Order: sequence, then C-alpha cells, then structure tokens
Amino acid sequence: MTGRVHLYDIDNIDTDRIIPGKYTKTLDVSTFADHCLEDLDSDFKHKVQQGDVLVGGWNFGCGSSREQAPIALKVSGISVVIARSFSRIFYRNAINIGLPILEIPDHTIADGASLEIDLESGKVYDGNTEYSASPLPQVMIDILNEGGLVPYLKKHKTYTF
Repeated sequence: MTGRVHLYDIDNIDTDRIIPGKYTKTLDVSTFADHCLEDLDSDFKHKVQQGDVLVGGWNFGCGSSREQAPIALKVSGISVVIARSFSRIFYRNAINIGLPILEIPDHTIADGASLEIDLESGKVYDGNTEYSASPLPQVMIDILNEGGLVPYLKKHKTYTF
C-alpha cells in the first residue's frame, strides 16, 4: 500500500484525542470522521484523504479501551498507522477492526512524505530510506485481509454468530 503521511510525532496521544468521547455515543461510525483528531489538529478532517498514513510517537492510543479510536482513524481514510510504539489495547483494537498498524521506534519520516508499505514483510519505504517494522504475525495479516476479526471468524467458521 502507499499513502501520504500525516505526522503527529507526539508521545501519549490518547484515545480521547483521537476521537473525543462525547462523539462516540452513536452507532453511525461515519460521523467519527468529522471529529477525528479535532483537538490535536482542527484541520485534519479537511486534509486527510482515503489511503493516507498517520505517523505517531510513543505510546500511541493510550487511555481508554474504546474501539472507536481506531474506527475513527479508519473511517477518516487512514489506511495504516505507524508509531514508535502503541498502547497494547489500541494495538489489538486496531487489528480487530481491520486497521493495519506498524511499530517503527526509530524513523525520520516527515509530514507529507509518500510511503510504500509492505505489511507482510514489515518494510516501509520512504523514498530511498527503508524502515523495518516488527512484522505482524500471519494470523494478524489474515485478520486484516478479511477486514477485521469478526469477518475473519465468520469466514473461517471458528465462532458461531
């Protein structure tokens, strides 16, 4: 996948900064795009395009265990999140809802850069610079390829809905 970078290399961006809790009291998740990252960058909703990449700092997605945070990024058009590290619950929630995430602790990715990302290998290409993220386990790649955990379980009949 390829995408243009929105860089927020700030540590401890919590789930309330990703999507303020007051906007999560709905089943219409498409409305999350209007408020995604609004407290961090009020212009984000106007800048983001389908397929873009969000790059964050250390402990990205800390705070509550709400799945609405990765959902908000996904419905906003973000195709993958790269961060120096993720909170563990955000990491699992992102995979569960079908939002790819990669950890790259040491990088110099700039805002507006165009990245090429190979999820299977964990390689991220920023022009002539190659970064190696921790590769995702195959089962997580499979879950992402199915669009999230629920579609994966339905397809593989490992759980009855």
